Amino acid sequence: MTCFTVNDIVRKSLIFLAFPLIFSCTAQKNVSIKQTETTNIGHLRFINEYTVPHNLIFQHTTVGGLSGIDYDAVRNIYYLICDDRSHLNPSRFYTAQISFSAAGIDSVAINGVHYLRQKDGATYPEMTRHATKTTDPEAMRFNAKTGKLYWTSEGDRVINTKDTILIDPTINVVNTNGYYADSIPLPANLSMQLADHGPRRNGVLEGLTFANNYQSLYVSMEEPMFDDGPQAALIENEAYVRIFKFDVKSGKNVGQYAYKLNPIPFPSPDNGDMNNGIPDILWLGNDKMLVTERAYSAGKGGSNIKVFEADFKGADNIIDVSSLIKNPVTHPVKKRLVLNMDDLGMYIDNIEGATFGPVLPNGHQSIVFVADNNFNPEEKAQFLLFEVIPD
Repeated sequence: MTCFTVNDIVRKSLIFLAFPLIFSCTAQKNVSIKQTETTNIGHLRFINEYTVPHNLIFQHTTVGGLSGIDYDAVRNIYYLICDDRSHLNPSRFYTAQISFSAAGIDSVAINGVHYLRQKDGATYPEMTRHATKTTDPEAMRFNAKTGKLYWTSEGDRVINTKDTILIDPTINVVNTNGYYADSIPLPANLSMQLADHGPRRNGVLEGLTFANNYQSLYVSMEEPMFDDGPQAALIENEAYVRIFKFDVKSGKNVGQYAYKLNPIPFPSPDNGDMNNGIPDILWLGNDKMLVTERAYSAGKGGSNIKVFEADFKGADNIIDVSSLIKNPVTHPVKKRLVLNMDDLGMYIDNIEGATFGPVLPNGHQSIVFVADNNFNPEEKAQFLLFEVIPD
């Protein structure tokens, strides 16, 4: 397997830590197969940024559209799912190694690419060739106990005078070479509908995280369903997103929970599109997870990224509630702000993925965020490194 190390980079560094020695993420020995948990989290401290060059070519594919990231500590590799809908190249994911020094991330080495495969072993086609079989990859997690990768597709919902396309979202299980292994059946309320019911287009399964040492799988919607309330707005409203809980062994949906989105922080200077939603979730333990909210206002440049600690203790299981408009939730998921990336005073792009990385030399846990550049030369494929500061 060839390995390409990015040398021609655009990088900014804000160094808040003075590590006693240079370190790297070398392969860890005697790592038990146990899910990383960080139950005591006060806030996140920024270390540095690393940006992959635009349109980097690796093994005849274009690196970009990085919409999810997960770390395998035993093999010391990161999985990076790409949201290319087989437009530039077949839908795929990459493997990479991320090297650190006292300043933080030194390099991102892309060392593998694998196409996502359907049941019959074929890659996914572009929508113009076969609309109903196309896919929209968004999130990916590695199950260290089974050695399998779980990934989500948002599906699609196109309804206009020219065409009608309904593609249900999916949760897929593949081997580390991308070949199909299994899928998780989804509850009925995740099916795309002709009428304004169920999921909104481009607001479906964006976040994914294992929990309880790989016994549970949580999957988050990006935006509220039609039946649950309005999309986020500039003022606080009832924008509730569902977070689904699945039993990994049986694949059964055992819980659904209501999480309220923050208002959009800034109006669009050009009166253009505005939105806020959840691009990823990350399990902390003790019924808590990190929830990233990404707000966008056309014409402003960049994204507003807030990270919350979400507490599911006491939250209502709304699995039998078909509409939060008709039956408002009494006890939604509680949330606490952990990080507002606007406070960093730097350009932050379209953050879509988050993962725990290696433990830092001071014993604190690291977190790596990745941004989807949408294959746009004016956007960045950023990797942002943070340190977890305990309470």
